[in-house]
Amino acid sequence: MTLLLEKPARAPALTDKAPYWTMRRRDELAGRLMVAPQLAGIVAFVIVPLGLVVWYSLHEWNVLAGSFTFIGADNYTALADDQQLGPVLRATGLFSAGLVVLNLSLALFLAVLLNQKLRGTVVFRTLFFSPVVVTLVAWTIVWGFLLQDNGGVNALFHVLRLDVLGIDGPNWLRSGGTAMASVIVVQLFKNVGLNMVLFLAALQGVPAELYEAARIDGASAWARFRRVTVPLISPTILLTMILTIVGSLQVFAQIAVLTQGGPGTSTTVLVYYLYQQAFQFHHFGYGATLSLLLFLIVLVLTVVQWRMRRRWVFHES
Repeated sequence: MTLLLEKPARAPALTDKAPYWTMRRRDELAGRLMVAPQLAGIVAFVIVPLGLVVWYSLHEWNVLAGSFTFIGADNYTALADDQQLGPVLRATGLFSAGLVVLNLSLALFLAVLLNQKLRGTVVFRTLFFSPVVVTLVAWTIVWGFLLQDNGGVNALFHVLRLDVLGIDGPNWLRSGGTAMASVIVVQLFKNVGLNMVLFLAALQGVPAELYEAARIDGASAWARFRRVTVPLISPTILLTMILTIVGSLQVFAQIAVLTQGGPGTSTTVLVYYLYQQAFQFHHFGYGATLSLLLFLIVLVLTVVQWRMRRRWVFHES
């Protein structure tokens, strides 16, 4: 008997090609279009200007003479030999350290107070936050009048009769011992409300059950704050610390309006020194070199804080 073997049936040929615009490709295109404006902004306002600053730092640019001469690393050599750079960096460090410590401490203290269920907290929140939305130059000019020798602060000392006790206000902005403190206080009152609001939002996100459990275990108010509150709001502390440090290193208007870097160089921070070299003395190449130094300082401090977050920020591992 002959066995007839049938050939296996062939699979039907694919007559229709798969569509090119699949759902995955549509999602990729939508994502790229959404990030394109941000990417274009970073390229136009960060990468390109940074590259131009590096290029300018290798030249001596005399705007008055119309010359643009390549000098290589001469500006960096001048930076290493600059005798004024040391006092400028010390003033910058003193201003940043004082502002960061006072700002974060006062902002957290105010946030803890305003987080209590008391009457009038909405009014006080508005009062503390209102300086944030005030124009910086207007705020600084007003404080400049208040801190003069015959200004409002010394007049307040006279009204309170503190001068009888020997407490007579100096010319705050013309004394080397008080000029830096005055600038720090002016900047502190200007921006403490922003960090206060950030801390307040973080405090309101802490579960009340944790406080209740700690209270049942016999923890004191300070222990609850140290063991419960601080760890849970540590991401916000990191955020405010980075923002405050970067902001303190970029302060300019307060110095320019209040002290012009004086008396002497006691309040000449790095940004104001950069402005003097570039726009007052017309050393644009050296000013570009100083701006790169400022960029490196901000970058190093930010990276160090970001790397150390694993040691103390909650939920980081």
